[in-house]
Amino acid sequence: MRERHGLRRSGWLRAAVLGANDGIVSTASLVIGVAAAGADRSAVLTAGIAGLVAESARARQPDLAAFSHGCRSSRQRLRCCRRCLVSAL
Repeated sequence: MRERHGLRRSGWLRAAVLGANDGIVSTASLVIGVAAAGADRSAVLTAGIAGLVAESARARQPDLAAFSHGCRSSRQRLRCCRRCLVSAL
């Protein structure tokens, strides 16, 4: 009887946790910087919302680029991302 582990399927969870942590730190740093510059409440709130939108767009960009090129597996996605990066230079 084979033992079943979820380690292979947990990659998305690890990526989600690390991505969320990165987004929280980036957005908090942005808000703290704007607040420390002496901006009023509405400017701090606007900067926070803009940071959240930018972080969510940045987090989804690699997946969208890979799927728009028809890449489904991890290896295909990596090859597609490499092609995209090389063509952007």
